[in-house]
Amino acid sequence: MSAEYQHREAITIPARYGKAVRLKKGEAVQVINLHGTQVVDCWAYNAEDVTEYMCMEATRVWNQRLNPKVGDSFITSQRHPILTLVADTSPGVHDSFMAACDARRYELLGCTEYHRNCHDNLFEGMRELGVELPHGNLASLNIFMNIQVQPDGITLKTLPVVTKPGDYIVLRAEMDCFVAFSACPQDIVSIQGQGDNTPRDAELRILTAGFPQVQLKGAWVPA
Repeated sequence: MSAEYQHREAITIPARYGKAVRLKKGEAVQVINLHGTQVVDCWAYNAEDVTEYMCMEATRVWNQRLNPKVGDSFITSQRHPILTLVADTSPGVHDSFMAACDARRYELLGCTEYHRNCHDNLFEGMRELGVELPHGNLASLNIFMNIQVQPDGITLKTLPVVTKPGDYIVLRAEMDCFVAFSACPQDIVSIQGQGDNTPRDAELRILTAGFPQVQLKGAWVPA
């Protein structure tokens, strides 16, 4: 079960849909995998200037890791920390490689009618907060998604999630920011885990106190 940190709001992300929240610097958001099977896509934007956004490429350079561990920060397109992973009760399997699903992705998978998708969920969630994004962004952090690098070092394999019900992560805001989430609607490629690949609800809690703290680390530089 998820820890009871002090929170000011709890929000359900309905299966196949998205939600966005505004965090003050020093607050955090807890992302709870209620059923243990759901991939949750995530984006973040500077609340004062949404042209500055969480950038997976800059994040990998900063941390010198393919995917995040507790204590690692997520870095913006202007190379500033925006979120830090301060807690993770899951097996620690997440993905920063795969693009968020969009309408075109489902067309390529054979869908002939509109299929809900993470990219549209991003825009819908931000519009609920009155924010219009200036451009698209397929480079999401894919929380709980299981993408394995194969022994040849270059091939990726898409696998179901390995979380259990109630597993969560906590992301601390390093600046005032908007953070958007999508309970991924993918039901064709087997990513959702342990059986039927059905998208399910997830939960967000906006935390104000009591959550773990880690020291903010600087950018990697060669020795």
